[in-house]
Amino acid sequence: MDNTGKEKEAIQLMADADKKVKSSGSFLGGMFGGGHHKVEEACEMYCRAANMFKMAKNWSAAGAAFCKAARLHMQLQNKHDCATSFIDAGNAYKKSDPNEAIKCLNAAVDIYTDMGRFTIAAKHHISIAEIYEAELVDIEKAIAHYEQAADYYKGEESNSSANKCLLKVGAYCAQLEQYQKAIEIYEQVGANTMDNPLLKYSAKEYFFKASLCHFIVDELNAKASLFLRGSVPVFGSRCSRLSQTLENKLLEAHEEQNSEAFTEAVKEFDSISRLDQWHTTLLLRIKKTIQGDEGDLK
Repeated sequence: MDNTGKEKEAIQLMADADKKVKSSGSFLGGMFGGGHHKVEEACEMYCRAANMFKMAKNWSAAGAAFCKAARLHMQLQNKHDCATSFIDAGNAYKKSDPNEAIKCLNAAVDIYTDMGRFTIAAKHHISIAEIYEAELVDIEKAIAHYEQAADYYKGEESNSSANKCLLKVGAYCAQLEQYQKAIEIYEQVGANTMDNPLLKYSAKEYFFKASLCHFIVDELNAKASLFLRGSVPVFGSRCSRLSQTLENKLLEAHEEQNSEAFTEAVKEFDSISRLDQWHTTLLLRIKKTIQGDEGDLK
């Protein structure tokens, strides 16, 4: 579908809105009290233009139009509408300019926190983190926004959402070799979930991830972590019992500094619970501490 006409219409609408804004501050506009109404009309026109730009897939122009609407809403003291327009701008810029998207989302977050809307502010901190992950590949900044989101969720008693954010932080910290921080997060989330019948299996997984980080740092603490994981009730689950047996084999191989036994334990573990990239990376690092070389898990 050809939306060229929509883009031209949007450009004209932007020009008309600019004129309204300019005239709203003129002597006559202020004298006859029409300035406020003209600014409101300009807001609506900028938003209409932005949606037309979206139809034409001109994402940068759409973002710029939404930003103009946001600034006018702020001038009118319409905080909610201002934040909404900044979010719309950010979503448009995501498709063309990640840095501008982050600026707009941060502006919205500032407004929401000022309004005491911490849950929605946390949601948009996650959006910013995801842009840093996928588009800008700045993991340290992604971590910072996930942590801020987790803090806001905790403050609002949204513990499940907070844990999801913390687990993202833990995964990245382990990859960045910030093992102590990763351990603290996994053990914290594990402790928070181990008494919940619906989450007990997840708790065991979190303790296992903590134990893998411990392996790289300190074998004694790895033993303690696996013991803690073993204290989580499994109600006779065959898969869980087998999983724990294999973890003990990993520990024994590590204690004996036997890289071949460690590799066999990993293969056996992988056969019952397919290892993802995160686990594979950590297990390779553990094996290197045994071998002292660049071995693999084959």
